[in-house]
Amino acid sequence: MALIALAADKGSPGVTTAAVALAAVWPRRVLLAEADPAGGDLVYRSAAAHGGPLNPNTGMLSIASTARRGLVPDQLWDHVQPLSGGLEVLVGLGIAEQATGLAGLWPTLGHAFASLADSPNAPADVIADCGRISGDTPAVELFPHAALVLLVSRTEPEAIARVRDRAAALSAKLHGGPRGAAALATPLIGVVLIADPSSAGKLAGQVNDMLVHAQTGARVVGTIAEDPSGADQLAGRKRGRLEKSLLIRSARKVTADLYQQYGASWAVSAQAQQAHQQTHHAPQAQQQPQSQHFQHPQQPHQGHAGAGR
Repeated sequence: MALIALAADKGSPGVTTAAVALAAVWPRRVLLAEADPAGGDLVYRSAAAHGGPLNPNTGMLSIASTARRGLVPDQLWDHVQPLSGGLEVLVGLGIAEQATGLAGLWPTLGHAFASLADSPNAPADVIADCGRISGDTPAVELFPHAALVLLVSRTEPEAIARVRDRAAALSAKLHGGPRGAAALATPLIGVVLIADPSSAGKLAGQVNDMLVHAQTGARVVGTIAEDPSGADQLAGRKRGRLEKSLLIRSARKVTADLYQQYGASWAVSAQAQQAHQQTHHAPQAQQQPQSQHFQHPQQPHQGHAGAGR
């Protein structure tokens, strides 16, 4: 299993929507972490599983003091809250000023997120919504621990230019310099485009060619439909068959493609974990299918309609 970090260079391309949509259809148990130093949004938009509001003090804020004494991956679950649809969330900071409490702790968090895959009790993948990473945001300190860093971008020319430059800068920071398509390093830097489905395939090919030509070390790994109606359903603001929405259908395609290409390597730690559990007769953690996360769109849930974070 793995840590997958989502981020954007600038603007409001829909990182939170993409993160929630991917987590909602993830094929294994997953923890969605709001790891944006500027603050999270789900506490304001989403209902907890008990029907009431999420507790803003339980999540990234409460984990700050725990992490200073050392952080065992299983301790993450002590700070997690389930949403009304079943998705398990580590709620983000309330305001950017609270990020000072996590100063120096981001590498510790990154290691814990990545190591949750090897938990002897409750292994899970982690999808981290890191928000915008322009400037000196400390969220980039999570990236060396990730299996994938996914840059979310819209398809306007200026957005594509920015994501190209950001991918090149990240490649230099994480890999030591630009790399061609034949020399992809870990963590893989991928681009997820938020696009009109009618032109998504053509745009993805064009952007991928540009990334390869510029030797950014990144490539397009998929597209998520620009679907305001589906995003409203995901957020609980609109009724409808969310599983049939373009948003969820495209998110399923992205996750399927990721697992086809990288699932085997991610499964190595999961297989080691299963062997460990069998040896020590540890009970398997109960895992609900992630498709249940969006079976109740009438309840307040997550995400944002392709705008905002």
